[in-house]
Amino acid sequence: MTTTDSADKAQKLARDAVEARLAACAQISAPVTSVYHWRQAIETAEEWQVLFKTTPACYDALEAHLTAAHDYETPEIIATPAVRVNAAYAAWVRAETVAR
Repeated sequence: MTTTDSADKAQKLARDAVEARLAACAQISAPVTSVYHWRQAIETAEEWQVLFKTTPACYDALEAHLTAAHDYETPEIIATPAVRVNAAYAAWVRAETVAR
């Protein structure tokens, strides 16, 4: 998962990762309000969350891709393991991604 400050940037991050087969799917959530410490101040910003569906084998390549493509100085890139996944869906994700 990552966040960015515009719908257009979220769409580009999502499309590029799926096009590169680093993720089988990317979902963009409507704007969220983030409140956080940054440079000794509390900031509030509207952001778009992008959730990428990928495999453990593709994670490192996806992280590298997002780090290079992201315009944030310190982008949020978080991986959360799936405890259980429908077998057919997991097979689809594996088929749609390529380990790099």
